[in-house]
Amino acid sequence: MDERKRHIVEDYPAEQLPPELRGDIDPSHHARVIVEDTGSEVPAKSGWRKHFGAAAYRNTSIEEAVARIRELRDEWEK
Repeated sequence: MDERKRHIVEDYPAEQLPPELRGDIDPSHHARVIVEDTGSEVPAKSGWRKHFGAAAYRNTSIEEAVARIRELRDEWEK
């Protein structure tokens, strides 16, 4: 059986958490913190997960993306 080490703190002040861990939790609240050893190897991301959301910040609609792709395709056909 795979026994990994785990440390749990039930009542931790959210204001003391780093921003990347605190996320949207109100700093005046408390949080349960669970730290778990996942082993020394980092699991490889699958191909689609590696690129998922890579350009999400652009807020490109499907129509805009299709138009760009068609424009690039048309350049190659000339």
